[in-house]
Amino acid sequence: MALKPVVLALSRSGEATAHRIAATLGAQVHGREGRVDQADAFFAHALDHARVLFAAGVPIVGVCASGILIRAVAPLLADKTVEPPVIAVSDDGAVVVPLLGGHRGANKLAAEIAATLEAVAAVTTAGDVALGVALDEPPAGWRLINRGDAKGAMAALLAGQGAAVVGDAPWLAGLPAGDGLRISCTMDAQQDLGPAHLQFAPQRLTLGVGCARNCPPEELAGLVREVLGEAGVAAEAVHSVNTITLKADEPAIIALAQQFDVPLRLFEAEELEAETSRLANPSDVVFAEVGTHGVAEAAALAQAGPDGVFLITKRKTANATCAVVVSPAPLTALRGRARGRLSVVGIGPGQAAWRTPEVSRLITEAEELVGYGLYIDLLGPLAVGKDRSDFPLGGEEDRCRYALEQAGKGKNVALVCSGDAGIYAMGALVFELLDRGPDAMGVSDAARRVDVICSPGVSALQGAAARAGAPLGHDFCAISLSDLLTPREDIVKRLRAAVEGDFVIAFYNPVSMRRRTLFAEARDILLQHRPADTPVMLASSLGRPEEHIRYRRLDALDVDEVDMLTVVLIGSSHSRLAALGEGPRMYTPRGYARKIDGDLAG
Repeated sequence: MALKPVVLALSRSGEATAHRIAATLGAQVHGREGRVDQADAFFAHALDHARVLFAAGVPIVGVCASGILIRAVAPLLADKTVEPPVIAVSDDGAVVVPLLGGHRGANKLAAEIAATLEAVAAVTTAGDVALGVALDEPPAGWRLINRGDAKGAMAALLAGQGAAVVGDAPWLAGLPAGDGLRISCTMDAQQDLGPAHLQFAPQRLTLGVGCARNCPPEELAGLVREVLGEAGVAAEAVHSVNTITLKADEPAIIALAQQFDVPLRLFEAEELEAETSRLANPSDVVFAEVGTHGVAEAAALAQAGPDGVFLITKRKTANATCAVVVSPAPLTALRGRARGRLSVVGIGPGQAAWRTPEVSRLITEAEELVGYGLYIDLLGPLAVGKDRSDFPLGGEEDRCRYALEQAGKGKNVALVCSGDAGIYAMGALVFELLDRGPDAMGVSDAARRVDVICSPGVSALQGAAARAGAPLGHDFCAISLSDLLTPREDIVKRLRAAVEGDFVIAFYNPVSMRRRTLFAEARDILLQHRPADTPVMLASSLGRPEEHIRYRRLDALDVDEVDMLTVVLIGSSHSRLAALGEGPRMYTPRGYARKIDGDLAG
């Protein structure tokens, strides 16, 4: 499990049990508002909250009836290989039931909880019950090479066949002996794997690499595979790919770690230089260039620690180098640091139901949240327990620079924006700072090497349109009326072009305490080209408890009922406001009526 579980407490009768579990797991307790006295965070609706956590990949331990958790996550079930564990615990702590994710940590987690509570773990997974082991979930430090054959192998064992285990793997000691199934627990590359022969590779190898800037990825990957092949070891025995921090953004090295599906770990030049006495091929040339006498060899040694020895010393091609170090036992910890990551996320207008699962996952994975304080507050329980750095309105450049620099230290940071981060938000500024460089008030070299991920959100214009009906059913545009960053004459020029093109227009940042006149000027320009009764929608605080939706005629727009939390949708000359169902609906026809008329005429 990559993420820590969250323990849900739904009632006072289960509150003490929830806190006992949380203390054991080092987890947070999320409690139901009005029904639980103490918790790290509170939620209003149990089903909605459990669903948000599950969609974000967070393991859930619910001190509640199993049915509550089942109903919550049922609509999201699709792929058992990626779904997080879900465990139900009775209020009195007597029974622990892993509902989902038995082979993704749920069974082990249930056993740990049961041991703490002196309870019964109601594990129903056949392998765990009959054999005490799940072949497709080896312990840390081991990797099953032919995972697709595990199901058939387990079926054979459950049918009574025995297994011959080759290699040192105490965790398989309980399997019945026999020759029906062969299980190899060695690093050796083997060719005859299949349903009758599984191989678990102990991850004892650390791979150190270096390369010239923009080295072809296939050159580095080819060198590594050639070296591993020469040594006769399986690629799955590799624990990590390791290099110097200067290469954090090197495409060939990033691609190599992805191909091997192992962590990429980075070491400062000073850390690598400390390994000089152990190097087989120290180089003064390398030292002069990057501050250490070796990169590939030193990085592999630094990750392995003092017990590691060379399996393969430095090998090189025209643009790449690699070295392999072997440790006496499987490695389960990571030295060095990760490549920093900045997730630029849009959380939508505010309500959790409009936040995408990907955004929720990135926020959950982040170590630190950066943003305008109100936006972070809107995350509710997802933000609890995380480092957060709040910035005021107007501090956008400082906010983005800080987020990038924190990621440059190797941290996983989420830059939280409302709506969509790429629409009038921080996305563009992040890339502008990266593009400027340090000499033009940009960011440091370390910050420029981070992994930047952008994840879409529901923009205010989309949320408003959904509330209205379908006002964006035909061509539309968005215009910000803030002249703090855009010259006023440019805004007016764009406005006149949009009016002439008869676009539906979404106004962002329509007014503020100091900006009052441009909105009224925009209304007057529109009235020169559109009917006075053109429908206009005003949507304030979308997705929040104080949400306020109203409709106006274009000639009745009043500056005083609009603020910075309001998005304004101005209809085109074809937009309509119709009394349909429970209330008015605004829509812009695309022209299907003309198409039907034409078809009938034809």
